[in-house]
Amino acid sequence: MSWKTIQSHLGNLGQNVQQGVAGLNITQQTGKLTKSFAEFSQTARERLGTLDQDDVTELPEEYKDLERRVDALRNTHASLLRVAKVYESEPYDYPTQINESVTETATNISHTLTSWAAAATKGTNLPPIEVPSKPETEHKTLSHALSRAATSGSLELGSTNSPNPNHDPSNGNNITGLMAKVLKSYAIVQARIGDQRLVQDEAIQSGFLQPWQSSLNLGLQAAMKSRQNVRSARLALDAARLAQKNAAEGPKKEQARIEVDNAEEKLVAATEEAIELMKRVLDDPEPIRAIAQLVKAQQAYHSAANDALQGLIGEVEDAAVSAEAEFRKSRA
Repeated sequence: MSWKTIQSHLGNLGQNVQQGVAGLNITQQTGKLTKSFAEFSQTARERLGTLDQDDVTELPEEYKDLERRVDALRNTHASLLRVAKVYESEPYDYPTQINESVTETATNISHTLTSWAAAATKGTNLPPIEVPSKPETEHKTLSHALSRAATSGSLELGSTNSPNPNHDPSNGNNITGLMAKVLKSYAIVQARIGDQRLVQDEAIQSGFLQPWQSSLNLGLQAAMKSRQNVRSARLALDAARLAQKNAAEGPKKEQARIEVDNAEEKLVAATEEAIELMKRVLDDPEPIRAIAQLVKAQQAYHSAANDALQGLIGEVEDAAVSAEAEFRKSRA
């Protein structure tokens, strides 16, 4: 056999393979279109009410019960996630009506506040605070905003008691001096509370939001996809049964029966898989563990805030008594 003959045979063989693959692709596409049309037609008949109840396959009660429970879990997951995602945004409690700009004044306030906080920790069990050469980032939280406002007020009130720019506003003996002192302490406490709120947010992001959006979400998606497969298999079976009912006796009737048998097997397999996936997502303990982390982070934050405010309340009440005494003395 010559080389040209071999090349000719190989060329014909390649052409036949290409034609066969093309024909197979066309057949597959045609099959998919036929299946989709049959499912669409079956859905339309059900919605229009043109089918007898016996023409709609009844799914197992266990499957329907699991569907209801998964829907409840899915709604719970979505509603809680929609609210809790606020912890991913730092300024969720930041006052929208104020407009703080990064100006020289704001920079000085932040630096002054850090200096006060560093001085307040000296001689205590609290970790020492280093005063940076440049102020730290101005956090957009309600507590940090209150802290900056209190710092600004303390500095301004203190400046009216002494022309010395290095004067400590808390050294004044009159009522404005007392108020400057209270605002100074309040600013330090609110800054501490704001920092603890940021710690809380980070803990919630890693301990709650991340697993809530990953493992649980993936499990729900798998369960919902399997349910869609069951629906498609059920529609295909009902369409095949209807075709069998309307088929003429003979080869077409037999072919329709075979298609019904195949559709039944696919529905059984899809239903079993969906039941398994729905049970898996419902039995997963991860959501409760995530909620426990959410509560733990919130408890730690509110406990720290309570401790900080508890340490301040005595000073504020004493200042209020002193201010009242100053007022009465000035009116005597």
